[in-house]
Amino acid sequence: MAGGRDKIDYVFKVVLIGDSAVGKSQLLARFEFSLDSKATIGVEFQTRTLIIQHKSVKAQIWDTAGQESYRAVTSAYYRGAVGASLVYDITKCQSFDHIPWWL
Repeated sequence: MAGGRDKIDYVFKVVLIGDSAVGKSQLLARFEFSLDSKATIGVEFQTRTLIIQHKSVKAQIWDTAGQESYRAVTSAYYRGAVGASLVYDITKCQSFDHIPWWL
């Protein structure tokens, strides 16, 4: 960790939700600065520790699978989250129409 600090002052969890193939994994990849991409099976998450106003903040960003078959399982991963980002693809109108299903 930067500066040799071992203490984490804050931890927060945010989930990325939305239909399959709308860009949730791409957003996660940008967060962790990874260029690789693959389909999410179930759920995956990445953490990153940031120093904000001299406090150590550990962010957990959870990427949930958007396939219908995983919907019941992934809702369990919302527990403990302080926020959610509902992602849709502007080029796929159906993904926007499905927003109420995710709320």
